[in-house]
Amino acid sequence: MKQTIFTILLITVIGFISCRKAQVDPTIKEYDQNQIQSYITANGLTGMKRDTVGGDTSGIYYQVILPGTSTGYKYTDSISFVYTIHSFDGQYSALDTTYNHYADYAGHILSSGLPSGLQLVVHNVLKRGGSLRVLIPSRLAYGVTGYGSGSSTLTNKKIAGNQCLDYYIHAINNQNAYDDLVLSNYLKNNNITGYQKTASGLYYKILTPGTGTTPINDNTTVTISYTASLLNGVAIDQYNTSNGGGTPLEFPNLIPGVKEAMKNYATTGTAMSIYMPSRLSYGGKATPTTPAYSALKFDFIVVSTNP
Repeated sequence: MKQTIFTILLITVIGFISCRKAQVDPTIKEYDQNQIQSYITANGLTGMKRDTVGGDTSGIYYQVILPGTSTGYKYTDSISFVYTIHSFDGQYSALDTTYNHYADYAGHILSSGLPSGLQLVVHNVLKRGGSLRVLIPSRLAYGVTGYGSGSSTLTNKKIAGNQCLDYYIHAINNQNAYDDLVLSNYLKNNNITGYQKTASGLYYKILTPGTGTTPINDNTTVTISYTASLLNGVAIDQYNTSNGGGTPLEFPNLIPGVKEAMKNYATTGTAMSIYMPSRLSYGGKATPTTPAYSALKFDFIVVSTNP
């Protein structure tokens, strides 16, 4: 009897093992492919092409939105681009192209914290001045560990592991023209009026005329209250002289847009609001609070001047 029961149990175990061997888990490439195909279908995407450079091995899909020039990017080329990100599960979305702005060599994209798939598609597909929508498989995004901190169930806190990503990327071929378009669209879309545009691309509006009679020049020391902001409304620097002390600013140390506004339109007592393209702010130099090539808003009051 015991032998019969043992035989039955042995046959049952063998049966379970056989069933498990017959169930083959998908590879990560197959998993990513299934996720991307399901995402394309669920979102009604058309015109998506598979990146076939190097033998169709990346699994990246893309759609050309703007073709750009006929010239692409080598890894040794400098590139400036803006981008947005959506995770396939909808838990992560970053649409702010003020912050999402890359400016460095094309071969440094991965080392900057962006996924290897994005670096690959920039090299394989993107043209200068062009725009793409890109679907990046999870193995070329942030893999099993994901990206960010906190819980992946909280929107915009973390990209969960094994998440494919939906990117929009626009390569900036002419930074000056791009800045001018950004500022023009920003003022129009936000119904901001009353600003005058200078030949340099600076927009200014005098809020309160000055009472001083001495022009500001390269040798002037100015004391100002000011707030500098990105176009997304985030203040990157501010100083209010009424809050106590502070060192007056030497005019040559001011950024070009502020210098132009003060020199041409301000005296002691002037209150002014200006918008400036990145070439008149910090240019391609990023700071801890300011991404490279950022257009800025700068509101200030000239408290005093010397001489």
